[in-house]
Amino acid sequence: MTEYWKCKDGFRQLPEWESDCWIQVTQPTQEELGDLESRFGAPMDFIQDVEDTEERPRTESESGWLMTLIRVPNKEFDEDGNPVFSTIPLALLVHGQIFISICYYKTEMIDDFIRYTIRKNIEERIRYDLMLSIFLSSSVWYLKYLKQMNTMMKQAEDALEDSMENDQLQKMMRIEKFLVYFVTSMRGNEVVMVRLKKHLRHLPYDEDLLDDVEIELQQAYATANIYSEVLERQRESYSSIISNNLNVIMKRLTAITIILMIPAAVSGFFGMNVPNGMEEWNPAFALILLATAVISIIAYVFFKKRDLV
Repeated sequence: MTEYWKCKDGFRQLPEWESDCWIQVTQPTQEELGDLESRFGAPMDFIQDVEDTEERPRTESESGWLMTLIRVPNKEFDEDGNPVFSTIPLALLVHGQIFISICYYKTEMIDDFIRYTIRKNIEERIRYDLMLSIFLSSSVWYLKYLKQMNTMMKQAEDALEDSMENDQLQKMMRIEKFLVYFVTSMRGNEVVMVRLKKHLRHLPYDEDLLDDVEIELQQAYATANIYSEVLERQRESYSSIISNNLNVIMKRLTAITIILMIPAAVSGFFGMNVPNGMEEWNPAFALILLATAVISIIAYVFFKKRDLV
């Protein structure tokens, strides 16, 4: 889908392309890609790379095009309705009065960015300022999704305090995987930002906007690292607790097994088919039972004092 947007008190959609408008391409078809190449001379080699979900962030300059690929956050839902966080590639291309953004996925970020410009009555966002604004929006959405992950972490932690179930541990592992995606993508975006500053050095752009992008990106990156470290420490703590609980259970089972072996051992000794001097004595059976009970009680008290049962 190809849409044309012009920023005047926020972005407004246009029926056709105009100079210095934003060409927003989402989930493009081959016909739309061919139109970009024929009408605007867009570099198809770079655009086709965006389709690869594993494509790394980078920025290039070729034939007058400034081509930047960043990874932006994305949220979907699995079959059970649980959120699945990931990152996807987004291409930003600038050449003269042409600005193109291409993404093969539908994201909340772009729609929210357009609504934000309307709500704030942004007067103008074209070319490099528009590129930086989208970069800034991606950092803001990283922070939004990180807050949602933090809420999920707290819910899983509260549930684990009540019961150490595999489902809750698996949720913690899923969140840890999401954080790895975020940290890796933001690290790549930081490298792109450093290189992008060199390209923009002699071009017209809003320096304050660039500072905002760097601050938000660093904050999102630091937040993701903190959450990742906290989650790793929690996972290690829960692993230690589970291991300790298992050791306690094994000690108790061992103590109980020893106590239960006492009656079996005594009955085995006196049940042997050999003379023991008590075959004709009537109180022998009761005496053996009493001795077995006394020995078992002594063993129980012994293990109880050592907190083994």
